[in-house]
Amino acid sequence: MDQAEPLRNIIKAGAIPSNRPKARVISVTSGKGGVGKSNTAINLAIQFRRQGQRVIILDADFGLANIEIMFGAVPTYNLYDLIYQGKSIREIITWGPMEVGFISGGSGITGMSNLSRDYLLYIIRNLAELDSMADIILVDTGAGISDAVLEFLVASGEVLLVTTSEPTSITDAYSLLKSLGRHPRYESASSQVKVIANRVTPLEDGKALFDKLNAVVSRYLEVSIDYLGSIPEDHQLARSVMQQTPVSIKSPGARSSLAYEEIVARLMDKEVDRSRLKRGMEAFFSHIIAGKKF
Repeated sequence: MDQAEPLRNIIKAGAIPSNRPKARVISVTSGKGGVGKSNTAINLAIQFRRQGQRVIILDADFGLANIEIMFGAVPTYNLYDLIYQGKSIREIITWGPMEVGFISGGSGITGMSNLSRDYLLYIIRNLAELDSMADIILVDTGAGISDAVLEFLVASGEVLLVTTSEPTSITDAYSLLKSLGRHPRYESASSQVKVIANRVTPLEDGKALFDKLNAVVSRYLEVSIDYLGSIPEDHQLARSVMQQTPVSIKSPGARSSLAYEEIVARLMDKEVDRSRLKRGMEAFFSHIIAGKKF
């Protein structure tokens, strides 16, 4: 019996409908802090909204409040309140610009593996409701290579890895991929890792950065990565961060905004079998707590 089977039995026992809508869950991560991961998640969310997608961001960067600071909005409740205070999934969603929803993770997710069978069922049923509320769920993970970050990445069918041309950023991105490949539940066949090069000048340097990283990854790791796109160094982006307004809203014609738009267009490519990517939140959190002992 594999580790996830007890949890699958819980889900079946709760009679969660198998034919309900499923959201596309995308994790945005980085090997180190300060590379623009959260800012990337927010601007991608705005560009997805412009494509008519309903978007919710799960801020899983515990201990920080990057999403709410950049949105200029303070959440009343977070995921901890859903798990331990009986709040509904709708009560813990805060709505930001352009009706992009976000959920602050607080410290809720880290304690899920210690919960009882009945409580897990209650939580999973609540989280499954997100699939009917969003087409895209972006998970803004913590930076670095903690166990919590790796659990999110293993649970995601799609991972967007943000890096810059700084040597430490590239080295840390490689270390993250190395740890991901060694995770006991990582399956390369069912996971896509796509690299975004941030703050590059000129823009073409982003592809060169990816090629260098990919050459080492292909040689030494059992992880496959693809190039998704680059975000240029842009003073309008830096200004928008200071003003707590996403650059994709404040300056839609800025070079960085157009780059985010292009990346989302690639993610929305009609030739991509998106139905295969729609795992939903039930499957996502099932993976996270798959090691739970009953």
